[in-house]
Amino acid sequence: MTVLGFTLVLLVGAYLAGLLGSMTGLGGGVVVIPLLTMVFGVDFHYAVGAALVASIATSSGSGSAYVKEGITNIRLGMFLEIATTIGAVCGAVVAVWLNNSAIAIIFGSVLVLTAVMQQRRKSDHEGVVGSEMARRLKLFSTWPRKDGTHQAYQLRHVGGGFLVMLVAGVLSGILGIGSGVLKVIAMDGIMKVPFKVSTTTSNFMMGVTACASAVVYVQRGNIVPGIACPVMIGVLFGALTGARLLKRMDVRVLRQIFCIAILLVAINMIYQGFTGSFENN
Repeated sequence: MTVLGFTLVLLVGAYLAGLLGSMTGLGGGVVVIPLLTMVFGVDFHYAVGAALVASIATSSGSGSAYVKEGITNIRLGMFLEIATTIGAVCGAVVAVWLNNSAIAIIFGSVLVLTAVMQQRRKSDHEGVVGSEMARRLKLFSTWPRKDGTHQAYQLRHVGGGFLVMLVAGVLSGILGIGSGVLKVIAMDGIMKVPFKVSTTTSNFMMGVTACASAVVYVQRGNIVPGIACPVMIGVLFGALTGARLLKRMDVRVLRQIFCIAILLVAINMIYQGFTGSFENN
């Protein structure tokens, strides 16, 4: 395959990854990394580098839109970003010393957790009594409902959420997928932030976390423009298209099918990781 042919195929694949990732809420990186490693045979470190660049682009686009709508809790995001940034730098440093098999097993495990978490019930956690620490940090806020009113909410267990965010940052640095599932667990599951607020705030944070990891990958030479640029452009336009289609379509069936597909990919990736298949890439 010629360089031009590879670039065009990669561009189309990244576009579809961004489209599916946006419509299902799982993010383009969940599709991009298996696409690069299992279809194109790209080394995991270069695939993660490309996914990080794509995360920066998509987070900048979608994150700003959610901020304008008033859904994102910026103060909460900036506070938790302290943990994810520290974790992301540590994870990126650790990742350069891990072999492809180890990264594949970790990535597959996170994909399994992601697929399982997609099936859990979403909650707005109304009536939650916030903690004193959250009050002192001024993390309480409101979010707009469809009827035009604003719903106030409080949150708690700030320390527990901060620690989970630290782990999410480490995984982001190693895997390049933002670890949105862990961020949602921290905010929605532990801190009792309304689900819509937790997902949009996680999206807002993703770009900053990816930037912190990308610095280490750039220094190590693991971000290759010939791979990263087509992936970034494809995922960005795919995500924008998916966001528009999401308003018009009922994607519940698509999400169920996609979760099953991701689960199968995860199992295959873990198996290949244990058998050492990726070491031949």
